[in-house]
Amino acid sequence: MDLNWRFHFGDPPDANNLFDYPERQQLTKTWSTYLEEEAKLARGRIDPVVNNLGGNISSVQPSFDDGNWRTLNLPHDWFVELPFKQGPPGGDIPTPTGWNNGSKDVDPKKGFNIGWYRRSFTLPTSDAGKILSVEMDGVFRNSLVWINGHCLGRHLSGYTSFSYDLTPYAIPGGKNTLVVRVDASRSTGWFYEGAGIYRHVWLVKTNPLHVARWGTYVVSEILKDGNARLSIETTVRNQGKRIEAVRLTSTVFDAKGRRVAEAGEEIPIFEEGQDHVVRQQVLVRAPNLWSVDTPVMYSLASRVTGDGELFDEYKTPFGIRTVRFDPERGFFLNGEHVSLKGTCNHQDHAGLGVALPDRAQWFRIERLKAIGSNAYRTAHNPPTPELLDACDHLGMLVMDENRNMGVTPDMLDDLRSTILRDRNHPSVFIWSLGNEEGQLQGNDGIGVETVNTMSKVARELDSSRLTTVAISGHWGKGFSRVIEVMGYNYWRQGNVDKYHEDFHSRPSLATEDVSALATRGYYGERKGGYCPAYDVINEPGTYRDTVEHTIQYYASRPFIAGFFAWAGFDHRGEPSPFGWPQISSNYGALDTCGFMKDNAYLYQAWWGAKPVLHIFPHWNWAGREGKPIWVWAESNCDEVELLLNGRSLGKKAMPRYGHLEWQAPYTPGAITGKAYIQGKEVLRKRIETTGPPAAIRLMPDRKTLHGDGEDVSFVTVQVTDARGRIVPDANNMVDFQIDGGRIIGVGNGDPVCHEPDQAERRSAFNGLAQVIVQAPRKGTKIVLTAKSATLETASVVIDVDSSGPRPSAP
Repeated sequence: MDLNWRFHFGDPPDANNLFDYPERQQLTKTWSTYLEEEAKLARGRIDPVVNNLGGNISSVQPSFDDGNWRTLNLPHDWFVELPFKQGPPGGDIPTPTGWNNGSKDVDPKKGFNIGWYRRSFTLPTSDAGKILSVEMDGVFRNSLVWINGHCLGRHLSGYTSFSYDLTPYAIPGGKNTLVVRVDASRSTGWFYEGAGIYRHVWLVKTNPLHVARWGTYVVSEILKDGNARLSIETTVRNQGKRIEAVRLTSTVFDAKGRRVAEAGEEIPIFEEGQDHVVRQQVLVRAPNLWSVDTPVMYSLASRVTGDGELFDEYKTPFGIRTVRFDPERGFFLNGEHVSLKGTCNHQDHAGLGVALPDRAQWFRIERLKAIGSNAYRTAHNPPTPELLDACDHLGMLVMDENRNMGVTPDMLDDLRSTILRDRNHPSVFIWSLGNEEGQLQGNDGIGVETVNTMSKVARELDSSRLTTVAISGHWGKGFSRVIEVMGYNYWRQGNVDKYHEDFHSRPSLATEDVSALATRGYYGERKGGYCPAYDVINEPGTYRDTVEHTIQYYASRPFIAGFFAWAGFDHRGEPSPFGWPQISSNYGALDTCGFMKDNAYLYQAWWGAKPVLHIFPHWNWAGREGKPIWVWAESNCDEVELLLNGRSLGKKAMPRYGHLEWQAPYTPGAITGKAYIQGKEVLRKRIETTGPPAAIRLMPDRKTLHGDGEDVSFVTVQVTDARGRIVPDANNMVDFQIDGGRIIGVGNGDPVCHEPDQAERRSAFNGLAQVIVQAPRKGTKIVLTAKSATLETASVVIDVDSSGPRPSAP
């Protein structure tokens, strides 16, 4: 139900304070007093369903005229559309869009933190007698939902999926109106969280007898003979009349659609309102195992039949694989040791905010795979399901993270919904219960109780995975005494070796580390929102570390399963180390567009298997002739030689997990790196002094899109000289024109750029920019043209294929 919504800012005049909802003072973290505070607040809250909250408000009524409201499609993040505005002073004071992040204008007086959505639709008369529900994958946040003037409920979390039963109020054969109020006036994080219905919305229709939502669970066991035993658990639900002789048939299909296993089970009597949990086992012979290198998927078809009638068919993608941890040797996938080479990532992207089309998830995982990463932490919240789909198909392990630690009913329900929704994804290898809960993590009372309660909930729903918590200090106390897999946040926060000695039977991983600060293509002083791209510690004496030393540290401790770098991508908000006017972070190996920074090549060299050679900086240093330039080489080869205008400056042995340096006197021309393995040259990289900006080059990541109105291409915009070389310090403004599609976002990776995210122009930053193009629902091609004063115009054609169904994998 993503298409043709109506949207409006602010509550209607007749709302007054009707929708106010008392919440605890601290939402970003769980304080030790939260249980008492929650209990007090709960007594003053109105049940929205029982009281049909807002049922008389004008904008809730089906007859309300929303003709002057804006028309838009989902996913939608309204914060990303607004101009930037400095957040309140105080550094770490949360604002509606993050940590003093110079964020989007959310002035309450203008109503920009409240949004209303309306969607009218007609149901066919054939839907009479069916169970109808609406499923929402994610709304930020504090949403109220109505159907035909009836309040269905309130959902506070901005990250968990939820659903409502429409059946009692839906009108088969008539017009129906779905209304959603979203209140993003409070944040739950210290980072950019967006605002609105930023994930998919689904209308689900089933027979009264059906497989329950998230009602299947598949666990794999690899036998000694190489075959796989699958344990299948299916919840069949009857919301209709009593029925007899129901049969559940569970069929397993391989990646080519061939049936490879099947089991059937009879349910003699099925009473109205009853759930039946059916447990079956099947054998899959010689299975293709899911791994990061061979992400082979299977599917389960669960068919509910009776008296010759098919009541339901529910399909579940899954992978056959096993995971385990060893306290001395780390992590094992399918019995083979795998070092976790992970990155932590928030869910926003340049130009899009948090409202990412499905293809954007695949693009981002592809970019991380390209630097050698094999694991992804969904910091600090449950992800959209489409991210997990991308990880399943591309081979990326996932630490699936819960947003709010605690044991209130709402908090435990959020944990349950995440696990039930995500437990069949083979990419998910561990559940993270939370992150850096400073007031709880070292508490031997309520802290221990919290972890034990949440871990028990996780084990009840999923026996195949362990739990962890990202813990910053207090190692040996509180959380770290009882968690199943120890999660270290930054080795400088405690004594890793002593913890391992004291808790030698507990496996561990580094849930977060590095936090190196670097700006793509910038090599000047640390100032004005920019940090030099060299892998050096920009803030001595803090928990931060270099990429290089972090890799060395964990490589020397094989008992740790691996580490997750903060961060994979730069993200909005948390603008370390400067604050305003900086509006995004400098933490990523990739910038907000996904362009590689120099330290990304360190990961690529030491996380990957192929030979790598990267030399930097650029060689455009007019005015510094004769002065020394700090030149680095990052490589995994034996030796690297550096040449300046053909003259060797020396060959050096490459230290393992390290880099090499030279001081080269600047002379226009070229620096060249040569990499050697066993004395033989295997790679050569040349960086030339370019001419001034002269032209634009457009490079789409995909040149054929599916014509569904949703598919996208990420187009790299390069500013080049007359010889086609990227000009590394170019910042030209580029205007875009599009025919046959639409531009849904622009970016350039500049952490200080305040230009609009959703526009048809963008300046380059150090030679590069990005424009995100979305396919039309009809048509055969998209023509994108880029123009800039004094630069040669460029155009690119992207084909649109509207024939046949959309492919399952973008």
